[in-house]
Amino acid sequence: METYTLIVLLLAATIRVATPLLLAALAGMFSERSGVIALGLEGMMLGAAFTSASVAAVSGSAWLGLGAGVATGMALALLLAFACVTHRGNQVVAGMALNIMVAGLGPALALAWFDLGGQTPQLEGPGQRFLALTWPWAAAADKVPFPGRLYSQLLSGHNLIVYLAAVLVPLSAWLLYRTRFGLRLRAVGENPSAVDTAGISVTRLRYQAVLISGVLCGVAGTYLSTAASAGFVRDMTAGKGYLALAALIFGKWKPYPTLGACLLFAFTDALATRLQGVDLPLVGVIPVQFILALPYVLTVLLLAGFVGTAVPPAAIGVPYAKEK
Repeated sequence: METYTLIVLLLAATIRVATPLLLAALAGMFSERSGVIALGLEGMMLGAAFTSASVAAVSGSAWLGLGAGVATGMALALLLAFACVTHRGNQVVAGMALNIMVAGLGPALALAWFDLGGQTPQLEGPGQRFLALTWPWAAAADKVPFPGRLYSQLLSGHNLIVYLAAVLVPLSAWLLYRTRFGLRLRAVGENPSAVDTAGISVTRLRYQAVLISGVLCGVAGTYLSTAASAGFVRDMTAGKGYLALAALIFGKWKPYPTLGACLLFAFTDALATRLQGVDLPLVGVIPVQFILALPYVLTVLLLAGFVGTAVPPAAIGVPYAKEK
C-alpha cells in the first residue's frame, strides 16, 4: 500500500511539473507552425514570472499578477516578432538575445525595487497565489486507496492553471486542425508564398502566432512564480523553455504527442527529485548532480534517437519578403 501511495504522489507531482512545460510547448507549437523559431520561450516565461510575482506582491491579487504576466509575455513576443518578422532578423540570434536580456533585467529590477537580493517578496495566502483546489468529497475519497486516492490526489488538489493547461491541449488541436485560422497558420509555416498569393498577409499571421505564444508563456511564467512557487527568484525557469522546445520537437509539432513528451520529461524530473538522498539497493546514494542532470540527459538521448524522424515546418526560420 505504501508503494501504491508513492506512485500516486509521483504521478501527481508529474502533472504539476508538466504544466509549465506543456504551456511553453504549446506556445512554441503556434510560433513554429507559423515559421518563427520559438527560441525565446525561456525569456518570455522568465519575464512573465518576474512581473506576475511583482504585481501580485504589491497589489495582493494573484489575478492581477496573471494579467501582468500575460501582458509581459505579449510585449516580449511583440518585440521578438518585430525583430524576426518585420525586420526579418536571424530568429536564433533574436531568441537568444531575448533570453539573455530578460535573465539579467529581471533580477536587476527586482534588486532595485525590492532590495531582496534579486528576488521578489514572498507571496502569502490565497489572495497573492493560486492555491490548490479541492474537489467535492476528495477528503473522504482519500480514505479509499483505489480508486479514491486517484481521485483525491490526481484529479483534485491542483491549482487552476493546471486545469487550464489540460483544457488547452484539445483546444489547441481544434484550433490548428478544425478552423480556418489553423489551416492558414499551418500553411504559412509550410509555404508562405502560396499563402501570400491567396491574398492572406503572412506578416499578420506570424504576428498572431507569436502573440499567442506570448500569452501562453505569460501563463506558464505566472504559474512558476505564483502557483508552483511563492515568488520570483533568479533563473527560476531553470531551462524549462528549452525543455519545452525539445518536447515540441519530440512531439513532432502536434498537440497530443507534445503532451506525452512533456509528461515524460516531467516524470523524469519528479522522479529525480524523489531519488535525492535515497539509498538504493546495490547502487547506494546516487550523486545529487547526476540526479539533477537526469531530465536533460533524457532529453539529449530522446532527441538523438528521434529528431531524425521529426520533420519541422518547411519554412521555419526562413524570413519572408513579399515579392514586388
